[in-house]
Amino acid sequence: MVCVAVVGSLTTWFSATAIIPELQKDWSLSEAASGWMTNAVQLGFVVGALSSSFVNIPDIVRMNRLMAVSAVVAALANAALLLNPEPAVAIALRFLTGVALAGVYPPALKIMSTWFLKGRGLALGLLIGALTLGSSMPHLFRALSGGVAWQNVVIATSVATLLAAVLFALALHEGPHAFARATFSPRQCLDVFTNRPLFLANLGYFGHMWELYAMWAWFLAFAIAAETGIVHFPLGTASMLTFAVVASGAIGCVLGGVYSDRIGRCYTTALMMAGSGISALLIGFVFDGPSWALALVAIFWGITIVGDSAQFSAAVTELADQRFVGTALALQLGIGFALTVVTIWIMPIFVDWIGGWRWAFLLLVPGPIIGAIAMLRLRTLPEASKLAGGAR
Repeated sequence: MVCVAVVGSLTTWFSATAIIPELQKDWSLSEAASGWMTNAVQLGFVVGALSSSFVNIPDIVRMNRLMAVSAVVAALANAALLLNPEPAVAIALRFLTGVALAGVYPPALKIMSTWFLKGRGLALGLLIGALTLGSSMPHLFRALSGGVAWQNVVIATSVATLLAAVLFALALHEGPHAFARATFSPRQCLDVFTNRPLFLANLGYFGHMWELYAMWAWFLAFAIAAETGIVHFPLGTASMLTFAVVASGAIGCVLGGVYSDRIGRCYTTALMMAGSGISALLIGFVFDGPSWALALVAIFWGITIVGDSAQFSAAVTELADQRFVGTALALQLGIGFALTVVTIWIMPIFVDWIGGWRWAFLLLVPGPIIGAIAMLRLRTLPEASKLAGGAR
């Protein structure tokens, strides 16, 4: 039920990104405004996550209520795009959507963790797989409604998020392994930086996030550019390929969860980041085909780029002070998503500098390298025995 609700609510994340080509025509959006239609969601999520972690909201407010109210706000902010607002207002609405989603994603990780001690890595992998699938759905809606008004994508994602709010409110509650209740304590935020094992787990996550959302946000633009030079484009259209690439991450999340619980959080995340970093290096070589090679590299990248994501959060639930798990998760996500604002913003600038999309994703390669090193370093610390029941 948690996963189904997360799929529905996360459809609003890239709802505007998927229809940017149509909005550029109908609203006369500039390139800068188009970029901010995506980046405003990231920035809103950062503000929402960091603000909630500072006042410990995820550890004080009942989680299902917080998620239900947040999902309603996200749906309404998303639906307001149907009013054809001015670009500045539309960007503000996307910012509000991001703030609202900060009340869905971190609490969902925490509430899922209350149901599992053994197998927590797989459970959170399924949850991030749901997030991944939800994030990909706007591209599917656009691909299936080619030639139909962009408003249909906005309507579909808003309705899905409202249905998710109903599930959050009526069908979900904490499991038998609930975390201790917290009181307001802003000093807990500092633990992310002063607790060395927790810092390394977060550094791994930050390297992962340097790559993830920039790839998700700009892969459609990359695919549209590649489409002009390939006669038989993979899966027919750039939108359908983008959907397949992002959605394939759900497979990676399940695999990451299975192997994280078996061989360890550190090894699994390092292997996934190695795979995604290599894919970022290789995809420029298949930019102009052959078609099968582009599809193979892109989908492998889609699987590996997010397959480790849940395991950083699982590590935080195991390494952090158990009274402030929600705060630690929100802070981890807030800082990680702040990095995505930078990479999403700088990507088109980098593209202009190098003269096209072919080699654009080289910008992302340092992230998984740094992240993999951090997780392998964490594995050598004695505190790593807390991970996955001793599977480092």
